[in-house]
Amino acid sequence: MNKVFDLTRGQGPLIVSFPHSGEDISPYSDRMTDAACNTPDCDWHLPKLYSFLVDMGVTYIKANYARYVIDLNRDPSGRSLYPGQNVTELCPTTTFDEEAVYLAGQAPDEAEVRERVEAYWRPYHSALKAEIERVKAIHGYALLWDAHSIRSHVPRFFEGRLPDLNFGTNNDETCSPALSEAIMEIASDQQVYSSVLNGRFKGGFITRHYGDPVNNVHAVQLELSQSTYMDEEFPYEYETEKASNIAALINELVQAVQSWKP
Repeated sequence: MNKVFDLTRGQGPLIVSFPHSGEDISPYSDRMTDAACNTPDCDWHLPKLYSFLVDMGVTYIKANYARYVIDLNRDPSGRSLYPGQNVTELCPTTTFDEEAVYLAGQAPDEAEVRERVEAYWRPYHSALKAEIERVKAIHGYALLWDAHSIRSHVPRFFEGRLPDLNFGTNNDETCSPALSEAIMEIASDQQVYSSVLNGRFKGGFITRHYGDPVNNVHAVQLELSQSTYMDEEFPYEYETEKASNIAALINELVQAVQSWKP
C-alpha cells in the first residue's frame, strides 16, 4: 500500500493542497470497469504544473490515491456540496461521463465507504489540519490554496465550455474579500485566459471546511480548465509549451496569495 499522501513542509503562511492528483486505484482496480481504470477524472499533472512551489518555501500536500478510491474534497458524511445539482459521491460510482466505475455488484457498500474514510480520507485531512495550525502558530494566520483541474467540457456538470480559471471562495465566506479582489485583479489584467469567481465552482469541502477568515484562515480553490495545459483526451499527455504559459500566471497568482496579509 502506498502512502496516502506526500507532504512537503515550508515555513511560509501558504499551504497548497492537491486532493485529486492521485492516480493509484490498485487496491480496488480488479473491481473496476475499463473506463474507470483509465482514471479519466484525475486532476492530471497538477503537481508538475505547480513545480514552481519547490522554490517558494510553501507547504504542499498531494494525495496519492485517485478520487475513485475516495474523494478527499467531499464531506465525509456524504452530504452534497451543491444540493439539487448532479454531483459524484464520496466514493464515486460513476465517472464524469456517467459511465460505471465498478463492475456489476462490486460498488462499495456503506460499511466499506466508512472504512475508506478512515484509511484514506482521515489521514489526509488530519495532516492538512495540522499544517494549517502549524503555519498559523508561526505567522498568526494561514493561507490555503486548493488546486484542482477539470476537462473544459463536462456536460454533466455545466453547459458549454468552462472558463479557464475558476476561483471559488463560497461567495467570500472562506477568505477575506480583499484577497479575492487581489486574485481577480491579476486574473483580469491578462487577456489570454478567461476567469470567473464563484461561478459553477464555489469551492469544495476543503475550501469551505477550513476557510475561516474570522479566525485568520483564508482559503481559495482554483479549478483550472485542463485545456490550458494538457491534451484532454486519453492518454492525457502534458503539453509543455502550453503548460509553461499558464504555469507562469498561476505562479504569479500563488505568489500574490503568499505575500498577502490579513
